[in-house]
Amino acid sequence: MPHPLGIDMRTVAGMGPVEHVRLAAELGCKAVSMSLEQAPGPQGYPAWSLRKDAGLRREVKAALADAAIRIGLGEGIGADIGVSIGEGDNLRAPEDHAADMDIFAELGTRRIGVRDGGLERDRAFDTMARFAEMARERNMDFGFEFSPGMTVRNLKGALDLVRHIGGDRVSVTVDALHFFRSGGAARELAELDAALIGHVRLCDAALNGTGAPSSEARDSRLIPGEGELPLREFVDALPRGKTLGLDLSLPQAALGVEAARDYLVEVVARTRALLA
Repeated sequence: MPHPLGIDMRTVAGMGPVEHVRLAAELGCKAVSMSLEQAPGPQGYPAWSLRKDAGLRREVKAALADAAIRIGLGEGIGADIGVSIGEGDNLRAPEDHAADMDIFAELGTRRIGVRDGGLERDRAFDTMARFAEMARERNMDFGFEFSPGMTVRNLKGALDLVRHIGGDRVSVTVDALHFFRSGGAARELAELDAALIGHVRLCDAALNGTGAPSSEARDSRLIPGEGELPLREFVDALPRGKTLGLDLSLPQAALGVEAARDYLVEVVARTRALLA
């Protein structure tokens, strides 16, 4: 298989970060995506925080080293965190995320991912440029997503942002669901410079979306091969060797963590068979 697999954090919602890393290693995956904390969920997910718990950070760092796995994408940073108030606002500046970026750097994270969250275009572009600068200062790459529900809505807009930021170590996170929902065609990926494609999220879905993009992205991500997206064409258009992060809506709350672990063994096997 020309593309190794990774396990993105949505796929293991409810697991702790150490368990996430160890599971990825057991499944022969090469990378994970990870945020810095998990709030207690309505389904009884346990809370944990890499911000507050230095011991947990050490455990995660050791697990990553033991498994020879890297955090391919540091998640959970949004350019729009805050609430607009009249003519002013209390939106957090990129510098307010410096401590989080320091933690990701400490953990050996390859790339920081940031979502624009629907900011006004000029402000979103300038904010992303500052995040990219901060990532470079910490020897990390910078990546950003596009989707129909954000300021950067499609691949064309993402390439405009790359040009605005300039310099190296900047790439686009290509999510199969968002890519096709924004009107993307696989041939567009094949025409790109390989360096522009950073993190890749892989899932399946119905050919035509229903409901809000945010709810579909959260709740309707299917196992590759269970939906109708042209995933074979999508993957074939990617540069060889790109890690594909499985980003799925799995029922951990209903299954329980151990059953979800067994289920993911099957998911990974089916994905590899589909893409072989």
